[in-house]
Amino acid sequence: MRRTVFNEDHEAFRDTIRAFIEAEVVPVYDEWFAAGQAPRDFYYKLGELGIFGINVPEEFGGAGLDTHKFEAVLYEETARAGVQFGGSGVHVLLALPYIKMLANDEQKRRYLPKFVTGEEMWALAMTEPGTGSDVAGMKTTAKLSEDGTHYVLNGAKTFITGGVHADRVIVCARTSAPSAEDRRFGISLFAVDTKSEGYSIGRKLDKLGLRTSDTAELAFVDVKVPVEDLLGEEGKGFYYLGHNLASERWGIAFGAYAQAKAAIRFAQQYVQERTVFGKPVAHFQNTKFELAACQAEVDAAEAVADRALEALDAGELTPAEAASAKLFCTEVAHRVIDRCLQLHGGYGYMNEYPIARLYADNRVNRIYGGTSEIMKSIIAKSMGL
Repeated sequence: MRRTVFNEDHEAFRDTIRAFIEAEVVPVYDEWFAAGQAPRDFYYKLGELGIFGINVPEEFGGAGLDTHKFEAVLYEETARAGVQFGGSGVHVLLALPYIKMLANDEQKRRYLPKFVTGEEMWALAMTEPGTGSDVAGMKTTAKLSEDGTHYVLNGAKTFITGGVHADRVIVCARTSAPSAEDRRFGISLFAVDTKSEGYSIGRKLDKLGLRTSDTAELAFVDVKVPVEDLLGEEGKGFYYLGHNLASERWGIAFGAYAQAKAAIRFAQQYVQERTVFGKPVAHFQNTKFELAACQAEVDAAEAVADRALEALDAGELTPAEAASAKLFCTEVAHRVIDRCLQLHGGYGYMNEYPIARLYADNRVNRIYGGTSEIMKSIIAKSMGL
């Protein structure tokens, strides 16, 4: 089947990214893996390449486009090479939509030029210890000062990807208690400067996968946040969070599909080179059948991911459709990557092989952005169940 989601511009971008990965990432990726994060100056290189500015208006230094298709190419190319671009995905996929949707003109002038160059890296802090998927249960508070010039932020966040290198973090906090009728009431969003007094980075978390993205615990003790850094209206944070979940879940779905596609590529290469009982592993019928079954699943996941991408770009991707795409693509990736690792035998368990790292990286896809169980609940609700 001919794929129609990308045009010549996207393919030219793909060539650029593939060459960049080969020159700038692959030679040093083992060092990043050992260090548990990409170096801070790498993000300046991504800024120079224009990756951060694709969807940023031209007046702020961006390309002024309104599409997720270049992000999709990035997912495919990083997966193909068995690498990650550190925490930069959060910067673009999670933080930028909130800035574009909620920031006023003055805020955009302050935030976006530095966002585009990588001078200011952004992260998003929703999850708290003990709350998980229950965002409405957050305990972090932001109280307006008596003179009305700033909010005083207190609380803690965890699992914050990009949290070590972030220069600004969009922090979700309670500006008022939940109402009896609505637990979601009273949450607000703030663009917090990480250099603020009382802001601290706790542990850099030791993750199973995604080893090159810095994920941290954050703590806030009487952090003064100027009222000029409130994003959108006070108390409407939960609504804003829900508005961008569809794009986040599409990103996870597409990334998972791209990982599954890459797994087949790694397995194909391996079974053609590896010999057992005097024959290439690819010669055995079981190998052929396993890879054929994996290919059929990835073909289906590609169709789902592409359809969701087109709907997202058209502004038509519903929460239920995004949940369905995430559920399907992440479950397919889980099965396919596991089977492709099996075809590597013992070497598939070694981190020096891309399939091992891919296996670990993929596991979180069924957890973050809403667990598979949450996705099923959303889909079931849309069915009237």
